[in-house]
Amino acid sequence: MALSANTKRVLARYLLNGYLLLFFGYLFLPLVLMVVAAFNTPAIPTVLPWRQFTLHWFTVLFDDAMIWDSVVNSLVIGAGVVVLAIPIGLSAALLLTRLQSRSQPFLYALLVSPILTPGVILGISTLIFWNQMGLQGGLLLTVIGQTTFIASFSMLIFMAQLQRLDPALEEAALDLGASHIQTYTRIIFPYLKATFVAAAFISFLQSFENYNTTLFTIGADRTMTVTIASMIRLGLTPEVNALAVIFVGITVIVAVLYTMLRKYD
Repeated sequence: MALSANTKRVLARYLLNGYLLLFFGYLFLPLVLMVVAAFNTPAIPTVLPWRQFTLHWFTVLFDDAMIWDSVVNSLVIGAGVVVLAIPIGLSAALLLTRLQSRSQPFLYALLVSPILTPGVILGISTLIFWNQMGLQGGLLLTVIGQTTFIASFSMLIFMAQLQRLDPALEEAALDLGASHIQTYTRIIFPYLKATFVAAAFISFLQSFENYNTTLFTIGADRTMTVTIASMIRLGLTPEVNALAVIFVGITVIVAVLYTMLRKYD
């Protein structure tokens, strides 16, 4: 028996809604369980069996100086990576989008290759090279090590926007007597204003969650990911879930504020 067109549309809508429900459930259900586990009393992160609602693990978290020191280190490293990765990525993007040469594909592959290189290799090579130059492991070396591949992400973001910029705008500015610096400051930089924010945000997040490269370059210091990974060997407690709840809350607040600002901009 053939289905009518209306029945097919209804069936397709139900199938699509079911797929979306499964998709978002797959994405967000682990996050929801992680948040709920932060308010359960057992000493291991778990939702079932549910014992009793508690804020004890937030108290434990705020009393744990090691975690907060590692969070501060992660923030400092992330800021340093943004400061380096943005100008490096922008310079590389400008070079590749303006270069008219047969060497462009080779340069593009060369500049993208750090993204494809395992983080362990980047960390070890960074440590060996800079140790020979007299720089020991620590926050500065971690910033340098992370920038080697995060700058490539920044470059790709800038390239995606620069490829949509009409070259005639730059040519017109130069024909009217503007210098190259004036062209960059009055045409290219304003055009990339939103891209700077996006590239900085992505670079910071890539730095903040990085583990493989950081493990080899951080030396005696610790970042948040390195601290949590070391805690796994001893057994995690729900204070890590409590920390995750705080970051999820901050992320949601920032996203809402950003959406509201864009709406009324």
